Amino acid sequence: MALTGPAAPGTRAALALEALRITVAILILIHGVYRLAAGLVEPFGIWLGSLGFPFGYGWAMAVTLCELVGPVLMLVRRWTSFAALGHAGILTLGLILVHLPAGWFVVGAGRNGVEYSVLLIAVLLAVAWTWWPAQRMRG
Repeated sequence: MALTGPAAPGTRAALALEALRITVAILILIHGVYRLAAGLVEPFGIWLGSLGFPFGYGWAMAVTLCELVGPVLMLVRRWTSFAALGHAGILTLGLILVHLPAGWFVVGAGRNGVEYSVLLIAVLLAVAWTWWPAQRMRG
């Protein structure tokens, strides 16, 4: 289904999706490694607790572990769809709690907005769809 013009050649489209999978996995991994190495899990947990999340530290550590394990799974193409969907969910919650109140723009016309989160979520959904197990797509 072409919206306008011809579709991208299959080989190039596949390589582009591989590049997106690798890039988004590395971005998420860096986020988790930094939070853990900088000792920011506890402050993140305190912040989550201040929002009313029970067991704030537990949630913060769970998110951090997802940011450490999920990208590795995506990089080695194991449970790629599930890791990508998990991260899309985490980013969606972050978008709602942190970025949405700041508006659309990350920089320029605004600060700390949702545009980067929307892009990451779109890439993660594309990766999840691409690597979804084929037998589940039939029927």
